[in-house]
Amino acid sequence: MSSIEIVPIEDKYIEGILNVSILSFPITWSKDSFEKELTNKYARYMVAVKDDLVVGFAGMWIILDEAHITNIAVHPEYRGFGIGTMLMESLISICKLENVIGITLEVRVSNQRAINLYKKFGFVEEGIRKAYYEDNKEDALIMWKRNF
Repeated sequence: MSSIEIVPIEDKYIEGILNVSILSFPITWSKDSFEKELTNKYARYMVAVKDDLVVGFAGMWIILDEAHITNIAVHPEYRGFGIGTMLMESLISICKLENVIGITLEVRVSNQRAINLYKKFGFVEEGIRKAYYEDNKEDALIMWKRNF
């Protein structure tokens, strides 16, 4: 397998990001929503690219000294190769550069693979958002990372 590059988001990656999102989430953001992130001063997005193909992406908003991970996804055919880890490392590096003191996210309580990834990076469970997800009213686990 040729190497995976983690690069900042650009307009040329939007279609690929949308494709990975559609394949990864029951409810996905619209193309317009991803395009708006290109000019959102709070947004930081990284894209995993292999041979010009988007195989994953991760995004967050940084407001003051806190970050909120908005989404992270890896194309189903490329899961299990460490791409999620690479994307998380890139987000955490950005947080360190921008003096972020805490990172939070929500994740479906049933998404054990994602929960394990976040725990690997020191995220801890701090609460539940009841019926958070519109598609099936599943609860979301609230996780935080405060130690860098």
